Amino acid sequence: MTSYLQADNISRRIGDRILFHDISFNIDKDDRVALIAMNGAGKSSLLDILAGVEASDSGSLSFRRGLKTAYLRQYPALNELNTIIDELFSGDSPLFATVREYERATLSGGNSNIEGLIQKMDDLKAWDCEVAVRQILDRLKLHEPLATVGRLSGGERKRVALAKTLVEDSDLLILDEPTNHLDIDMIEWLEEYLGRSNRTVLMVTHDRYFLDRVCNVIMELTPSRIFSYPGNYRSYLERKEERERIEKAGTDRANNLLRTELEWMRRMPRARSHKSKSRIDAFYSLRERATQGAGEKAIAINVNTARLGGKILDLKNISKSYGGRPLFSGFSYSFNRYEKTGLTGRNGAGKSSLLNIITGAMPPDSGTVEKGETVVFGYYRQEGIEFDSEMTVAEAVRNIAETVTLGNGSTVSASQFMNYFLFPPDRQYTLIRKLSGGERRRLYLLTVLIRSPNFLILDEPTNDLDIITLNVLEEYLATFAGCVLVVSHDRYFMDKVVDHIFEFRDSGVIRNFPGNYTQLRESNGVENAGNRQSASSIIKAPASKPAKNRMTFAEKREFEQLAAVIEKLEAEKHQIEAALNSTALLHEELQQKSEQYGAIISELDSKEMRWLELSEKDT
Repeated sequence: MTSYLQADNISRRIGDRILFHDISFNIDKDDRVALIAMNGAGKSSLLDILAGVEASDSGSLSFRRGLKTAYLRQYPALNELNTIIDELFSGDSPLFATVREYERATLSGGNSNIEGLIQKMDDLKAWDCEVAVRQILDRLKLHEPLATVGRLSGGERKRVALAKTLVEDSDLLILDEPTNHLDIDMIEWLEEYLGRSNRTVLMVTHDRYFLDRVCNVIMELTPSRIFSYPGNYRSYLERKEERERIEKAGTDRANNLLRTELEWMRRMPRARSHKSKSRIDAFYSLRERATQGAGEKAIAINVNTARLGGKILDLKNISKSYGGRPLFSGFSYSFNRYEKTGLTGRNGAGKSSLLNIITGAMPPDSGTVEKGETVVFGYYRQEGIEFDSEMTVAEAVRNIAETVTLGNGSTVSASQFMNYFLFPPDRQYTLIRKLSGGERRRLYLLTVLIRSPNFLILDEPTNDLDIITLNVLEEYLATFAGCVLVVSHDRYFMDKVVDHIFEFRDSGVIRNFPGNYTQLRESNGVENAGNRQSASSIIKAPASKPAKNRMTFAEKREFEQLAAVIEKLEAEKHQIEAALNSTALLHEELQQKSEQYGAIISELDSKEMRWLELSEKDT
């Protein structure tokens, strides 16, 4: 097994705050590693250190000789004067320079030197790179390669940065929140792309379906160490639960011993203390073990909800166009109490526009919005809000309320309420500009909920929030005594929260689907299959002529054999899953089984796809 990266005793602190201390880990060739931790724990700082953007306070890094790394930062810096194509190929290599010139010439229509460029492309064997770039731009919906970066939206810039990272010639991809600003189709394409890539990947993402389908190693970052779990996200949850159960049993035993030792320490005669140094040292070691894990906390959302009357919200024949293109037209809907509604559709379909119309931030082109008198909106916008960066966390919260009413009717001070959102007293006086991206989003969520809304509108609430916070938010929304309207590309979040979906279709129609995201995708799959079947029936040759799509003799034999092969692979898959879920395997065996599991999943996908292709043919 080839080691790509070895970190030994890495530490990082900001001011007097320790992000992580003396952590060590290894990344091997072909690993697809996800790094997870709470917001503010230092995930982005660790990636910066590994990519050479920052230096660690202590420790050392070792890389395989000649290792090439490409890094997508959470907030990438791009040259705003560049076109998209120039930004993608801003490197100095002859290959990049040639492809950049060729693309510029073909896109702009300039062909004065096109023959010379074609010859250079041939000489450098650059055509594969050019084709890959065009595919990536198409799948990330960057359809204007000559557009200037400075004129792009924030989401488009992040997609340009992602494309640039994927285009680079690299052995190791380091990706910080690669799914942010991608719609669901793009996310599923990126899953497939990384799954078949031969590059090693280290990423930070909170998209749990993405973690489950792409990664084969999960690393959990804590202040004092990194826990590494072979397998995907589901396997990680199982193994983490088992580790915490064992640790809790050990902590309970340590606590019992600690009480005994504490009593001994109190009774110990001072005159004999020099004879008991080893036992005193053991006492402090025991106390450290007894308090292990005490620092892992979760936010506690317990906010009062304003009373909701009989009339909630009526939308009547709402229409909206943008640049002459209809986003939606004639949309009507009456909300009832406790509805949990999701909005899905491609980027630019009009989801945020509908939210802005509902809250009065934007007028409709036609139609009316009738809001009930008791409705109190809580609007969590995708772009967030502009905090005064020189304010402290406490000042930002107290500008809204000094006291907060909780769900049980009791009141707490603003300071106590900030504690629930993991801003303890020492963090409450931190300047907002010093917060991590995830901490800012958590502060924003706090400022929305502190107003006791009864109709929550959440536009991409999962961006930059850690998995622990997402779990708590999901549980809160499930029991929220009001209405929820949410836009999210986090499929896991949508499946857990919503009970019906407004699907924005290309035709400008909004479809009201009774179910969650996965059920919607399954429904669309059946619908698309039906459309394909209808189309094939239209173009089918007359019955008197032989069908053109019949199986050959060889394909019949292949089709018969595939069923047995798939059954055998499924059995092997279950055997490996059972082995991975056991606790008997050594580290090397776990790694080997994990690699075998990934290979079998890949082969199963391939065989099942081939079986489906053949099953559509006539026998």
